[in-house]
Amino acid sequence: MIEYFRKLYAHAEWADARALRAMVDSASLPPHAVELFAHVLSAEHVWLSRLRGTAPRTAVWSNLTIAECDSLMHENHAGYTALLDELSDADLDGPVEYRNSAGQGFTSSRSEILTQVAMHGAYHRGQIAQLIRAAGDTPQATDFIGFTRGVPSPPRRAG
Repeated sequence: MIEYFRKLYAHAEWADARALRAMVDSASLPPHAVELFAHVLSAEHVWLSRLRGTAPRTAVWSNLTIAECDSLMHENHAGYTALLDELSDADLDGPVEYRNSAGQGFTSSRSEILTQVAMHGAYHRGQIAQLIRAAGDTPQATDFIGFTRGVPSPPRRAG
């Protein structure tokens, strides 16, 4: 099972880099696209902090620049890679106690949290692609199957 999560997080790293590239290349990038990407990365950071039992440095909704997003993206991916290298299949069912951003206490398994982070990023990268397309630019394809094939499907052109 840990190998499955390694593949999901390799995809997330690839997809985040492609989303960032599309934003950098956009001639008329909507500010909301950057806000959503900053949220994806900030949420990844917060969840990683919860998994590590440390205090996060960012809020779930953080106001980051593209350069700050790039930095946090690399930090997050290194952190998740290191975490997955430390975990075994047996560790995935282990409980993690945490408080959400509203202060409510919860307990979730590591596998539930890792799944949440991967799915959350995919959801918002889709929104970012839609915003880039609506602005007249062409987003990068970030589908999981394109990643596994090694050949992403060409994205639909704007307009």
